[in-house]
Amino acid sequence: MLDFMFAILAVGLNGAVSQGAKAAGPGANLGAESAAGAGAENAGNEGLVAEPQTPSGKFTTAMEIRPILEATKASWVAVRVYDGQDLVYVTHLWSWRCGWAAMAISINGAPLQDWPLPPCHKDLATPNAVLEQDGLPYRAMPEGSVQTVKVRVVYDDLKVDEATFERGAVLIP
Repeated sequence: MLDFMFAILAVGLNGAVSQGAKAAGPGANLGAESAAGAGAENAGNEGLVAEPQTPSGKFTTAMEIRPILEATKASWVAVRVYDGQDLVYVTHLWSWRCGWAAMAISINGAPLQDWPLPPCHKDLATPNAVLEQDGLPYRAMPEGSVQTVKVRVVYDDLKVDEATFERGAVLIP
């Protein structure tokens, strides 16, 4: 009986996808704007397989992180002017990456490009922690050049969500 209740809960939560979200099947190309626009810069999403959605309590599944990311979508990215550059940060997204399969980003309407994710540290109490060896959660661009940022994420249940942000909405001091 308890298994049945969890199954109903999972179906209900998986149906609560934000506007713009869609399902991605195996072989989908994360960075592709359309089938005709798929290119090498968008590779890396082929052959994805949905992972089981058993809640862990550690926020390592799409079922656990999707409601958080939907509620905090305005914080997905940030742009900061620093040392003569625009720094495009994805720190917030990296902090919930354990429930994803992939992420891609586009600056100023360019084709989406896959952004490799650091590993999920499942051996730690906080698997989503960003550690020094994970690298830096930003990319540098010429100062003043970033006007829009589009982000697409593929959750580990293969549902896709995306958002586009104007510079003024995500510019931080």
